[in-house]
Amino acid sequence: MLTAHRCWVYGDNVNTDVIFPGKYTYTLKTPAEIAAHALEDLDPGFASAVQPGDVIVAGRNWGCGSSREQAVTALKYAGVPVIIAESFGGIYFRNCINQGILPIVCPGLRAHVQTGDTLLLDLEAAAIQAGGQIFTFPRLSPSVQAILDAGGLVPMLQRRFAEGA
Repeated sequence: MLTAHRCWVYGDNVNTDVIFPGKYTYTLKTPAEIAAHALEDLDPGFASAVQPGDVIVAGRNWGCGSSREQAVTALKYAGVPVIIAESFGGIYFRNCINQGILPIVCPGLRAHVQTGDTLLLDLEAAAIQAGGQIFTFPRLSPSVQAILDAGGLVPMLQRRFAEGA
């Protein structure tokens, strides 16, 4: 099934401090407060303009830096369900999975889209249509996909506990 998504495009080595500023780490508590500061040091207009279903397309090493979980939850609370990058910081990639955001590694895509463009995502085919081209990406393992399907690690474990599994 193809789904259409508006793109927000960023470069290489975007670290967790600019995805969610450290000065807010222990002061903001609600999802709305956290979402309001997503990417404010990189793209001050992002938080007020992002729409649910928008995706981020980034270069190499997206989410490098600290293990700050809010760098993922800020985007989740802003309505971003998918982040597509040429590569991810390792901890950030895992935090995406744990929080229920799909991280897709897709080298080359960023050169073919600009902020505001629409891409088509086909999860079943593991393919993205953008800029008149088709880009493929590796599928996640079934166990990781199960975490994402549940909305993140905690929701998956809560369901399993409730079901007695």
